[in-house]
Amino acid sequence: MAAICRIFVLMLGLLLVKPATSSAQTTKYKCMIQMTNYMGEGAYMVISIIDPKGKYDKTLYVLGSDKKWYPDIKEWHKAFAKKPANISAITGASVAGGDRTVSIIDIDNAKVNAGYKLRFESAVEDKKYYVNDLEIPLTTESLAAKSEGTGYIRYVRFSANN
Repeated sequence: MAAICRIFVLMLGLLLVKPATSSAQTTKYKCMIQMTNYMGEGAYMVISIIDPKGKYDKTLYVLGSDKKWYPDIKEWHKAFAKKPANISAITGASVAGGDRTVSIIDIDNAKVNAGYKLRFESAVEDKKYYVNDLEIPLTTESLAAKSEGTGYIRYVRFSANN
């Protein structure tokens, strides 16, 4: 009987232990983007994580679902074309001048306060392209602050999506 109890306890312990290869811990954030009052078509935007060396690490969200316009988001499209990924689950509608949109983005906790940046790239048909409409350090402070854009984005705010 004692041997059976030890085997049961051992098996229960194995079930409760997380595997060493578990996926990275992430936090979901609501990302609210308020656009400037520009005239013209809806803006296509990409929210990306940029690594400490300035290279694209991950696409977090794409605003604009018509793939024929992706080449207009020039820097992101170059990186995306080299390393394509399925982005259908993180794609939403483009956003027009003066409008506001809220998206849910998933950020790897290990990249916060580790030298990474969030980049918001934007493009509007027949208008200027902004590679850095907004680029902010991926820090706890930045995720808690209002950040001002330089092109079509007026500002961005984040909140943890609990």
